[in-house]
Amino acid sequence: MHKLFSLLFALTITTGLTADDTQWVHEYIATVPDFPKPGIQFKCYPDLLKNPEAFHKVIQTFAARYKDAGLDVIAGLDSRGFIFGTALAYEMNVPFVMVRKPGKLPRKVERIDYALEYGHSTLEIEADSIKPNDRVLIVDDLLATGGTAAAAATLIERLGGSVVEVACLIELVGLNGKENLNRPFYSLVSIEVSE
Repeated sequence: MHKLFSLLFALTITTGLTADDTQWVHEYIATVPDFPKPGIQFKCYPDLLKNPEAFHKVIQTFAARYKDAGLDVIAGLDSRGFIFGTALAYEMNVPFVMVRKPGKLPRKVERIDYALEYGHSTLEIEADSIKPNDRVLIVDDLLATGGTAAAAATLIERLGGSVVEVACLIELVGLNGKENLNRPFYSLVSIEVSE
């Protein structure tokens, strides 16, 4: 009970929202068992994207949080971060840049190689997309272990940007994503990995 109270208090203080204000989002998040492999409980949200009012409410919730943050750039992570990032950038009239998997950007790029739980991966961003001292919001759909978001933040900081926060629709609690990210973080919904 103490943990729940702390979560509700923190949610109210940081966003002006209570858990009840965001509880409605859960009805748009489905769990698909054993996808993409046995033992994985995949979280997806096609019903949210098919409902313009609900999707817009999500974007407005993010926009309200960041309206006074002085954002210069919103950076979306390949590829589902593009869904929320472009809509938020449009809503806030802020430039949007893509942080992509390798080989997808035709111009000069800055890249970072990073470790995954089982292997390595790479992210790229156009080298001129972040200016020194740009205040950048990183957007993705979901935070699990935090490895990709942390790599993107390092890439942005390498270009001279300052990461204001990492924002996701969903946080999978219990995978240490926030701890691994080691930067300010916000999610609209937190889901225990056992759910």
